[in-house]
Amino acid sequence: MKTDPIRIILSDNFLIDKKVYFINGNETTLMEKVSQSILEKYQINKNIEISKIDSLENFIDQNGLFENHKIYLSRNCKGVNENNLNKIIKSNSVFIFIYENSQKSRLVKKILINNNNACVVDCYELDKDSKIRILNKYLEEGKIIIPRDIFWFLIDKLDSRYAFLESGLKKIFELDQHEINIENITKLLSIDESGKEKIFFSLLKKNGEIVNIYREKIISNSDVNDFYYYCKYLCQMIIDCNNQEEYLNRIPKYLFREKKFLISVYKKFNLKKKKQLINLISSTEKSLRQESGLSLISGLRFFLGIKKITVS
Repeated sequence: MKTDPIRIILSDNFLIDKKVYFINGNETTLMEKVSQSILEKYQINKNIEISKIDSLENFIDQNGLFENHKIYLSRNCKGVNENNLNKIIKSNSVFIFIYENSQKSRLVKKILINNNNACVVDCYELDKDSKIRILNKYLEEGKIIIPRDIFWFLIDKLDSRYAFLESGLKKIFELDQHEINIENITKLLSIDESGKEKIFFSLLKKNGEIVNIYREKIISNSDVNDFYYYCKYLCQMIIDCNNQEEYLNRIPKYLFREKKFLISVYKKFNLKKKKQLINLISSTEKSLRQESGLSLISGLRFFLGIKKITVS
């Protein structure tokens, strides 16, 4: 069966009763939030033990009837085929697969989508309806009332990527209610005015310059996480695109002034460098999950890692 990712995130009553959850798409921050929400819903009612697996080949489920509930988490699992999937669906454990779009992910989705013991969750950038549902949930939980014109201004201004939208809403609702106005919202949400994201465009500068720019703009852990997801978004475009024309078409319209710079960076990447970039993102994601966020120094190390790969 197929399930709406926003329903999983927002509904306290969403029924967690499947053996396999297949989280797929190209909006990685939404994929991470869905995975986190599923794990949290299991933790409410059950003692769970989370294990990571790299392969389903020869996998044996060790979970007994009276042990902690086991959840296996996979981000790059080998041996995911119809035969092995049917085996794990019959097991006593739960499996969460997190795959970005690929030919392999489409084949797995085809196997699972009509299985009543599996849940397929497609994660793409948020549309207007999803933003409305998320904003209404925040307003309801915070018992906040805002004017209609500000509501629709927020819907238009909020980012379509979940982590950025969530970060923006948290900043806005830290304001006193009388301070939630169009002027303050614009200041908090505008990429051009925040300046954090612009650090990426210093990528080819000398390390000393990069460090100074980073220290000036990145002050809090919230800043680090915002900057990390923005860098990851731009890096993912480099990884996903097979040629310059495809990459050019993926560059967001608001970055029209930076197109020349972005293309010059893309030209420096070959398959080997793309694999190095994937490994850097993977290791940083591990730190992000273990520490529930990145420290200021970890964020800087990540960005300098991107530069090292780019210019090598």
